[in-house]
Amino acid sequence: MSLQTLAGLDRKHWQAVAGAARARIETRLFIDGRFVDAADGGRFVTVNPATGEPLAEMSAGTAVDIDRAVAVARHTFKSGIWSRVAPRQRMEILYRFAALVERDAESLAVLETLAMGKPIADVVGGDLPAVIDTIRYMAECIDKIEGAVTSTESGVMHMVLREPLGVVGAISPWNYPLLMAAWKVAPALAAGNTVVLKPAEQAPLSCLRLAELFVEAGGPPGVFNVVNGLGEVAGKALALHGDVAKITFTGSTEVGKLILQYAGQSNMKQVSLECGGKSPQVFVADVADLDRAVTAAYRGIFSNMGEVCNAGSRLLVDRAICDRFVERFIELGRDAFRPGDPLDPATSMGPLVTREAQQRVLGLIEAGRREGARLQFGGGVPPGMDAGAYVCPTLFTEVRNDMMIARQEIFGPVASVISFNGIEQAIEIANDTIYGLAAGVWTRDIDTAFRLVRGIEAGVIWINCFDEGDMTQPFGGYKQSGHARDKCFDSIKSYTQTKSAWFRLS
Repeated sequence: MSLQTLAGLDRKHWQAVAGAARARIETRLFIDGRFVDAADGGRFVTVNPATGEPLAEMSAGTAVDIDRAVAVARHTFKSGIWSRVAPRQRMEILYRFAALVERDAESLAVLETLAMGKPIADVVGGDLPAVIDTIRYMAECIDKIEGAVTSTESGVMHMVLREPLGVVGAISPWNYPLLMAAWKVAPALAAGNTVVLKPAEQAPLSCLRLAELFVEAGGPPGVFNVVNGLGEVAGKALALHGDVAKITFTGSTEVGKLILQYAGQSNMKQVSLECGGKSPQVFVADVADLDRAVTAAYRGIFSNMGEVCNAGSRLLVDRAICDRFVERFIELGRDAFRPGDPLDPATSMGPLVTREAQQRVLGLIEAGRREGARLQFGGGVPPGMDAGAYVCPTLFTEVRNDMMIARQEIFGPVASVISFNGIEQAIEIANDTIYGLAAGVWTRDIDTAFRLVRGIEAGVIWINCFDEGDMTQPFGGYKQSGHARDKCFDSIKSYTQTKSAWFRLS
């Protein structure tokens, strides 16, 4: 069934699909092309955040299972069955892989929605098309990876070769389970590496199916392995493993720092981090279309329940237009995202991923009140939705940048309006954070736009739009947001290493 067809299905259909999917959830690990139980038989429970009910008991991988998966991946890499095949052969397998993801989009979509509460319309309309695009783009890049022959003295030929790294350990987050896994796995596989993926324990279901589809597409067993488990157990073991050549991680800054330590404590493996964010959107007084800017503002923080690393959570508004901006935000944004059943295509906001996440966000909202920020709307749990981990879309005004809600990554649908006087103050406030993932700039003046782009410390900056882009766009941050660059051609190159070959010719 095509993605276009899926977009037209109703709540009754998705509930039926979800019911069937629950009965077929795969809970084991995926190692060497088959599903296997965890070595010690341990289990952990995933919960449907929309209902608070248990969804599945998953096999809990430990260091023993990581050892087993890495050993398989290393043996497979050394065999050359994937790393040394002709580039076009890898391309064909990845193209088939993308086609199978599209074929099984219906079942993959409900697994995403059941596990982390993402509205089904968002999965079908956004996440799955992006997963397919990612795999296809990385497949297209395979035969574009080039080395070099440099200019040297007579009688010498010097070649710079690009080779895959070996075993890549990938740790993916729960907010975009399939997409963030694809951002890591697709370029690593395209470059000729083998992979051990540790998906977030909150939402591992779709990642297991993804690995199974790779084998169905013709990928050799042992190339793409998945080990479920807790981050502090399986994730730590993967980051510490001496046979892992690179660890790639998306998640919190706190855990990202631990990953760096584990790499140093073990084999000095390469590390790629995409961590937290507290992204500013700067709205200058001369913004051309205030309603369009306001729409981008509330979408930038309320989409995906605010569970987005680059969410535009700090709204820096020129004092000259601040009152009008807030007025329009309330009018346009208060009811734009309505919490509801994530299996209903009409729902635009699902629950947060867990009850613990909900309580953390509600605690930060309360901290905003205590510190003197003005609550304009939201701030609590939607009526009648106490069983799930829901939080209402929330807007604070009169926020200072030293308040907790302006400093901490909330990872929920909470927007903070901070006023500024002049471009230099806007840049100062925007940069007054440990993060530097993304930013937005809204102005009709090209000189002002350039000043802000040059001045703001962020890896991705959108001008007169927010959270747009395609596969050519490097995605990653500055400072404690990490240093990865996902999506783009540089991403696939980051899963290779160079070798210099200096030939003295007789």
